[in-house]
Amino acid sequence: MKFEPVLYPATLIKRYKRFLADIELPNGDITTIHCPNTGAMTGCAESGFKVWFSLSDNPKRKYPGTFELAQNNHGHLIGINTGRANHLVVEAIQNDVITELAGYQFCKTEVKYGKENSRIDVYLSDDNKPDCYVEIKSTTLLIDDCGYFPDSVTTRGQKHIRELMSLISEGKRAVLFFCVQHTGINEVKVADFIDKKYASLLNEAIDVGVEVICYGCKINENSIEIDHKLNFISN
Repeated sequence: MKFEPVLYPATLIKRYKRFLADIELPNGDITTIHCPNTGAMTGCAESGFKVWFSLSDNPKRKYPGTFELAQNNHGHLIGINTGRANHLVVEAIQNDVITELAGYQFCKTEVKYGKENSRIDVYLSDDNKPDCYVEIKSTTLLIDDCGYFPDSVTTRGQKHIRELMSLISEGKRAVLFFCVQHTGINEVKVADFIDKKYASLLNEAIDVGVEVICYGCKINENSIEIDHKLNFISN
């Protein structure tokens, strides 16, 4: 996925109120941009980090800039915009990068399903195999070369795991996909020290047949794309 329009560099001053970030432009000007990430963003938005942002030409937007990438003090690049994760996974499926999800004839997004009023991120179907439901989680929390999810307590994420388990009972295929938008992450674990209930539900889901798939991204200021498989280490 190429960044279109192109991204612009800046230095992060601070991220605050979840959805806002103040940045300093190369000419010294200070401006506020939108931060499209509801998570804690631990280790991803420290003061002084080099960042990149996109600009919208929509005149109705209060903040035309969108926080897209950050670079930490170790040189790792991090995809901040969680909304891009679904597009990255769909693109990778269509390009046969994700071998575990290859071979389906139809691919749809945001399909209603389940008993808790949910929408699945990706729905794959084919006449010759069970329907496949893929729930995508953008993963950026790094601790000692390992990625963790979630980075904060997530009741919404807990609901998604329950929904995936119900699909298994209906004879369908259910997948939890960790899209790792952090070049420093080499493997993924569930963050039981952050959300014990989520971790417990995930272990239960794995036991009943929910699949966990993890892939990392190649990232630079011009593009981001899923390009390599990562191991999931279960608790």
